[in-house]
Amino acid sequence: MADLLKNPIFLDETKARDWLEARVWANGRVCPHCGNADQDKITKLEGKAHRPGVYQCNEPACREQFTVTVGTVFERSKIPLTKWLAALFLMTASKKGISAHQVHRMLGISYKSTWFLMHRLREAMRVGGLVPPMGEDGGAVEVDETYIGRLQGVKKKRAGAGHKNTVLSLLDRETGQVRSFHVATATVDDVAPIVRANVSKEAHLMSDQAKIYKKLGAEFSRHDTVNHQEDEYARREGETLITTNTIESYFSVFKRGMRGTYQHCAEKHLHRYLAEFDFRHNNRIALGVDDTDRANQLAKGIVGKRLTYRRPNRKDVQAEG
Repeated sequence: MADLLKNPIFLDETKARDWLEARVWANGRVCPHCGNADQDKITKLEGKAHRPGVYQCNEPACREQFTVTVGTVFERSKIPLTKWLAALFLMTASKKGISAHQVHRMLGISYKSTWFLMHRLREAMRVGGLVPPMGEDGGAVEVDETYIGRLQGVKKKRAGAGHKNTVLSLLDRETGQVRSFHVATATVDDVAPIVRANVSKEAHLMSDQAKIYKKLGAEFSRHDTVNHQEDEYARREGETLITTNTIESYFSVFKRGMRGTYQHCAEKHLHRYLAEFDFRHNNRIALGVDDTDRANQLAKGIVGKRLTYRRPNRKDVQAEG
């Protein structure tokens, strides 16, 4: 935190707001009410009668006032922007995450507010809208599933992983991008639609020998498997490396973060934690994205997303770390 405090955006509300405006409105101010982007029709309101950072849309059909936080996950928050940005930088710079208790202690805001703030930032990390399919040029796409936590309402341990939450992840080896999903079960009915929707038919699919991929793999240009039961984790066929080790590496970071940092995760919030780990993986230093770039990327992602909880109860607010 000492390094963070050297940056004035974590101490000065005006500088924090200027930093956020420069990223959210990189191509000019936009009215969140009507979408007006004509800079000649947007006026900054100044003087004692107006709080800092307020703008007026002068479109006749609109005439609404707004700030940079309207229409974002920051909207209607009473937490200072300096605290928001400090939390944003902490979450993007921590490879395995940072607990709400830790941020609560570092920023000096209540635990409940910190917990909600961090969930809003996770929502901003979530990728929305249409995304291009993986492996479009015949590249390798690794697919695998893992298990974590316990299913809601399940008290008695079932055989195997039947009592745990199932996570399905797809990794495009060419781009290094990963997409993770919380699915009900590791069955063809739940897995196949996600794989079909996210992976190009031209892709080279790689998986383990789970039965769910046997027929599904035939729908793609090529499908190879590794036999983990025989301690086979990688093999080379010509210049092609057949393995799922890359996605297993992602699971390793994800599980270390969930067990060592967050410790508790309600089933209904798991998809947001997956969005957080996907975001950091897809914006990592190996892809040329440093901590500053990652923070800039998250700041742009706050637009058009809202997350509200009406009086979070104890079941909603899970103790972390």
